[in-house]
Amino acid sequence: MAALDAQKYTPTEESEIQAWLDKAASIKAGASDALLDSLNADLATRTTAIGTKPSKADVALYESLAPLVKSWTPEQRTGQNGRPNIVRLVDFVQNSPLFGLNVADADKVQVDAEEILYVKPPVDAKAEKERLKKEKAAAAAAAAGGVGADGDNKTLVDRTKEAAGVVADEAAEVKDKAAAAVAGEAGAAAKKQKKEKKERAPKQPAAPAAPAVLSPCLIDLRVGHILKAIKHPEADSLYVSSIAMGDAPGTDDTSEYEGQVVRTVCSGLNGLVPLEEMQGRKVVVVCNLKPVKMRGIKSAAMVLAASPRVKEGEADDHKGPVELVNPPADAKAGERVFFEGWEGEPEKVLNPKKKIWETFQPGFTTTDDLEVAFDAGVVEALEGRTGLGRLVTASGGVCKVVSLKGAQVR
Repeated sequence: MAALDAQKYTPTEESEIQAWLDKAASIKAGASDALLDSLNADLATRTTAIGTKPSKADVALYESLAPLVKSWTPEQRTGQNGRPNIVRLVDFVQNSPLFGLNVADADKVQVDAEEILYVKPPVDAKAEKERLKKEKAAAAAAAAGGVGADGDNKTLVDRTKEAAGVVADEAAEVKDKAAAAVAGEAGAAAKKQKKEKKERAPKQPAAPAAPAVLSPCLIDLRVGHILKAIKHPEADSLYVSSIAMGDAPGTDDTSEYEGQVVRTVCSGLNGLVPLEEMQGRKVVVVCNLKPVKMRGIKSAAMVLAASPRVKEGEADDHKGPVELVNPPADAKAGERVFFEGWEGEPEKVLNPKKKIWETFQPGFTTTDDLEVAFDAGVVEALEGRTGLGRLVTASGGVCKVVSLKGAQVR
């Protein structure tokens, strides 16, 4: 458990770890359905007990939960009323080297990542918005078409008088409109004569839009929360993830999953990052690349990951190792991420012809302190600018990797 011993925690995290240790002890003493349901709900937005950072609380939860999960049926694990987030945590802890448990295969809880009995159907946010709009319009039309309380009690004579009054009013209105039209035509003719006498002023050309300042801030980087990740059905090297990244309902290329607005993202991480480590974790995503189809599935963002920098003359074979970029544990999905010294507004969608991503990505790297940073000195388009700017969230946290120093990030 050397990796855990090297972890450092804030006082808040220490308090949270103790609370989880108490909860693990309660589960071992006798877990009620209510306690397990509460735990499953808490883990829905966490990779580990305290967010993304491993701790002894995860080990304690594993020791309390593993015997229970081992006895559960597939329906209890991933059925409609199952507890899939507990299953995910157990599988993550028993397999990840971060915890150093070295559980023998025979003693592990056998978990099939492909056996998901129930997946909440996604809701098309745009279609749902349109449906509610139509319902509201129909209700308003029904209300407007209602009959007054005394409408059905009027006699034929009353109705005839009312109709005659309406006809008279309409006739008067037509007469007034005709008079106004004659007067209007006369006035318009006079104005036209005056206008023709005046020379037309030359139309001033519109001022050209100011060109965007060349900067890595043009790339829209945000904190993303992976709610679900599965293997791509048609590509062995790809995962397909549902990631919340702060989009508003109805945004193009989004859907709804577990009550949150998400984008579908394909990433070439299958075989490089274990599937269980993709579940429920926070990542950094590039949000304004033009969506592309990858083996039949549209991918609307990209997950940032670090890998060793390719040496001159070597082939870039993408064999790894690969480490995902980790935002701070308390970062919220959708929070803006940027490089220090390069603040600014990103483009809505990067124009592929301008090669913005290709221009700045070579400067994405990691430091000896395992912090992700931007090295301006390696980007030729910046004309001699130098210096490192750390990748930080809007709330001030620094994005890091686990062990790769001097790596490329893409």
